[in-house]
Amino acid sequence: MSFPVTVERREGFHACHGFVVQVAKPIRGTTHSCREIRVMTKPWAIGLMTGTVLDGNVDIAMIRTDGSEIAEFGPWTLAPYPDNVPPVLEEALKQARAWNFDGPEPAIFAEAEALLTRAQSEAVITFLEKNGIPASDVAAIGFHGQTVLHQAPTSKAKGKTRQLGDGSLMARITGIDTVFDFRTADIEAGGQGAPLSAIYHAGMLKSIGAGPESAILNLGGVANVSWTDGNTLIAFDTGPANAPVNDWIKAHDKGGFDRDGEFAASGNVDEKRLEKLLEHPYLTAPCPKSLDRFDFGMSMAEGLSLEDGAATLTAFTAAAVGKALDILPVRPERLIVCGGGRKNPVMVEEISKRARVIADTAEKAGFRGDAVEAECFAYLAMRRLNDLPISFPTTTGVPKQMTGGRIARA
Repeated sequence: MSFPVTVERREGFHACHGFVVQVAKPIRGTTHSCREIRVMTKPWAIGLMTGTVLDGNVDIAMIRTDGSEIAEFGPWTLAPYPDNVPPVLEEALKQARAWNFDGPEPAIFAEAEALLTRAQSEAVITFLEKNGIPASDVAAIGFHGQTVLHQAPTSKAKGKTRQLGDGSLMARITGIDTVFDFRTADIEAGGQGAPLSAIYHAGMLKSIGAGPESAILNLGGVANVSWTDGNTLIAFDTGPANAPVNDWIKAHDKGGFDRDGEFAASGNVDEKRLEKLLEHPYLTAPCPKSLDRFDFGMSMAEGLSLEDGAATLTAFTAAAVGKALDILPVRPERLIVCGGGRKNPVMVEEISKRARVIADTAEKAGFRGDAVEAECFAYLAMRRLNDLPISFPTTTGVPKQMTGGRIARA
């Protein structure tokens, strides 16, 4: 399995962004090893990502790619939702847990889907206008949507997953072909439906010349790891990331998340409780495997003070990562940390300590940390348009590699 990535120089953008380039001629005046390469005719794509952590933002990123090579990295932004959207999404997640795939879907799903689709479509239009890019220059939007419920497969039944997002409506509003519903085909084929970022993460690792001693860890609502030795690609959910501690902070009316890990830093880890929590069978189960954001909840800290609860939940995320690394064919010495959790210095420090690994942020490795997951879905959208695989037996557990996502034409 190969992961070709090609980058060209363009005024106003980082010429390399850490990715491998095809050499044509040196760039004068540069202090790094990037080289000027020939202009390529890959189309532009936009990726949209909203994680289960519900931080109130839509991640938007633009790349020029055919789903195999990356020709250029375009602009990116974090676009806040209108104030009326997050409360509806939170209620949709709450009702999804009560529904649990049993009976008719909650009526709020339709309301939430329309709201988030229109909000993200308007965010795309604003993004393009701000950057002076006509919609006609964009081949596709990769629209992940909002995951409200995910159920991993068992030995007796296929998994189930539900993402809210109306790709047809987005295509009509933006005038751009939209790829959406990325996970359903994988689930129907017997896969986990997650994580889907592995093929893009593999390209990131290849781009910086990383071998099996390195892996990428994404810290969203749930944490997932991607590892490759250049031939085998492995990815799976390691355990929770930000979701339990964020919910814990919200439950105490102290904001939406533990900013800079301040509450965790002020508390003490309940080591006995942590030791017991780490006996959970998921943590040592073989991969592929996946989680819903509520499979590990804030109830793990029940009875503790605000600060001690935050510290214990953060430590659990970190220690679960360590158990995940033990499963890999080669235990990485270094993790490149992406996702919102990389901004929590206490969480990153705990991962270094409890997982016994060097934890570097995406930025330190040369990547745009806030843009990675959105870039990924732009990349996956173009892979879908070109019928390239996004799921693999060693990442989601599908019987054979396959593409995924539905296409809504503008």
